[in-house]
Amino acid sequence: MAVMNVNPTRMQLTKLKKQLATATRGHKMLKDKRDELMRRFLDLVRENKELREKIERELAECNNHFVNASAVMSKEALDASLMSPKQRIDLELSSKNVMSVDIPQFSSSTRTSNESDIFPYGFAFTSFELDDAVMSLNELLPDLIRLAEIEKSCELMSAEIEKTRRRVNSLEHVMIPRYQETIKYISMKLEENDRSSRTRLMKVKDMLLDKAHHYSEHYN
Repeated sequence: MAVMNVNPTRMQLTKLKKQLATATRGHKMLKDKRDELMRRFLDLVRENKELREKIERELAECNNHFVNASAVMSKEALDASLMSPKQRIDLELSSKNVMSVDIPQFSSSTRTSNESDIFPYGFAFTSFELDDAVMSLNELLPDLIRLAEIEKSCELMSAEIEKTRRRVNSLEHVMIPRYQETIKYISMKLEENDRSSRTRLMKVKDMLLDKAHHYSEHYN
């Protein structure tokens, strides 16, 4: 691991130790965030799988009702029955923050509260199979909205997990080892300088003592 290009001073050593402590805390927080995001992401994936399987079964049933209705009604009559819907669904979008990820929240409301408004036709000239198909689709709508919400949430959380994973790896395999190596390098340099200083001081002391000794002999 390459050592940072810094001056090997005690001030720089203190600064790097503080930065290492900050990076270590950040690494732990990001790992905790990544793990929690993964847990919630997997919960959503499981819910998505179960909900999608349920919707596919119910859509197949709705399709069967439409097929049966088309078997007893002409295409023109079937198209005319569904041409002018009386009910309208409004969707409102909000968001919820989950581990710094804004995931969507959908809420739906109908234009009227009358349940019979889901049928855009009179019952005199239509098949009960068409009624079943329309009711099935109406009951399926909340699940479809929830599925859209989950799938978008999974997409956003997956992107955040990948971004967090890269930051964790950068700290774990690049920044923290670089700080550690640089701190080790500066510590060794400072110790080497201390040893050199002590050696010089000892030599100066020996020279002074030797000089003092000779002076004392000359004086005697």
